[in-house]
Amino acid sequence: MSDTGFWATVGSVLASLFGVQSHKNYERDFTRGTFITFAVVGIVMVVLFVVSLFSFVKWYAG
Repeated sequence: MSDTGFWATVGSVLASLFGVQSHKNYERDFTRGTFITFAVVGIVMVVLFVVSLFSFVKWYAG
């Protein structure tokens, strides 16, 4: 599988969201990856995070 496969993209986006992306992966993403794939995966992950957080708070509050 290539360096910019689905799981590599997901891993890069997760690392970026947590702020722990390595410089090597950062350079790999910008030389081999496309903006649209990272943008779509990033938007989906942020939406999932917000929905999960909202659901947890709603469940916890009763």
